[in-house]
Amino acid sequence: MFFRQVFDEKLAQYAYLIGCQRTGDAILFDPQRDIDRYVDLARREELRIVAVAETHIHADFLSGAREFAERFGVRLYLSDEGGPDWRYEWAANERYDRTPLTDGARFAIGEIEFEAVHTPGHTPEHMSFLVTDLGAGATEPMGLLSGDFVFVGDLGRPDLLETAARVKGAMTPAARRLYGSVHRFLDLPDFLQVWPAHGAGSSCGKALGAVPETTVGYERRFSPAIAAALEGEDVFVSHIVEGQPEPPMYFARMKRENKLGPAVLGALPDPPRLSERELAPLARPGAGAAVAAADVVIDTRPDRSAFMARHLPGSIYVPLTKSFCTAVGSVVVDETAPITLIVAEDALGGVVRDLVRIGFDNIRGFVEPEALDRYFAEGGAAAAIPEIDLAAASRLSEDGRGEVLDVRYASEYAASHLPGAMNASYTRLPDYADRLPANGSLLVHCLSGARAAVAASYLAREGRDVHYINDLFTAYAGSLETGGP
Repeated sequence: MFFRQVFDEKLAQYAYLIGCQRTGDAILFDPQRDIDRYVDLARREELRIVAVAETHIHADFLSGAREFAERFGVRLYLSDEGGPDWRYEWAANERYDRTPLTDGARFAIGEIEFEAVHTPGHTPEHMSFLVTDLGAGATEPMGLLSGDFVFVGDLGRPDLLETAARVKGAMTPAARRLYGSVHRFLDLPDFLQVWPAHGAGSSCGKALGAVPETTVGYERRFSPAIAAALEGEDVFVSHIVEGQPEPPMYFARMKRENKLGPAVLGALPDPPRLSERELAPLARPGAGAAVAAADVVIDTRPDRSAFMARHLPGSIYVPLTKSFCTAVGSVVVDETAPITLIVAEDALGGVVRDLVRIGFDNIRGFVEPEALDRYFAEGGAAAAIPEIDLAAASRLSEDGRGEVLDVRYASEYAASHLPGAMNASYTRLPDYADRLPANGSLLVHCLSGARAAVAASYLAREGRDVHYINDLFTAYAGSLETGGP
């Protein structure tokens, strides 16, 4: 059996290529939309991808299952559990070679057998897959592809249908279904390997480990979520719903598009290089409602203080960190808006992949940072966001000239926050528009300054008077971390 875990650092997502080296056939689990890298991997290993399976309808990226079906005619193994509202509508087309899976269904790729195990809770249709290497003479499974059910040190969150997809009242019943799935998981042998669909950094759980795999026995002994399940259903429900981070704004769109069918991508976008002269029409000095429907400029320069000091009016600051997809998907709410990137050419390809994985295909061009500098040097329109320290923010707040806005997650805010600060997680900032003060400055902070920089640029684009507090950690982390003000 060939086994390869394919990791995307930005989305902390694992896909799995599993092949029978005797027959040369392979299956891919939970692929993302830019499928060329999986195809290339299979070819290098002298395998052909003949099938694609999914553990569930994903909320954090666009699936590549339809892409494979359209371009290569592969067989599809997709859940038929969870009721009619949680079926893959796009795959009902008769021209697709689809096998609907119910609990206990078995199928084989070459001499590798897979058994579908219905494990609802994270989503109603969620499937895990037991993997048995018959070609090696095994009579029992060696591992479980657990999707977003079991992570290393955590379980998949059951609240997304309510918090992201806005299905009212779905969270507690989902948590109770997850409780049942956990006890089914605990019936599996301890030696069984567990291969999750996400790792540390994903918003699909609250405490995911960075180790890429685990075992049933290890999770039985050391997972806090499973420990809670062993204390009873009510204890488990309280534990699993508490402290989940606010999901990024784009999650609801991903869930909808993966159910209805993502647009077929084909070749990756190849945005042209733009000159400094082409920047002028993109400057939006009059921010606010008119900007919302306009082109989006995403500035990826690494120095956030440089962005605060001078940037193209109306541009949004999102540096190329592990949180790039989360940030873009949280503050760019119109996936059809033309996007212009300020990015170095050698990073462009990776950024394009990041964007199409979350459904941003309309990338009109890119501008290198040096061209932006030339634009400013030639007198092009520039904007700035005042960067202040904690003392200055305190004075503005005490004088009634500003409102402190904490853009960390609600659980972080609840643990400790600055006196009088409002909370509005940067992952759902557009949702807070009507609740933010209409007058005065917004004094935006997180802890390190990274999330606050994204939030401040978004709020400035929306026409707000913004001040950016950089690196609260240095000034005040002791109090924040130990339950201070």
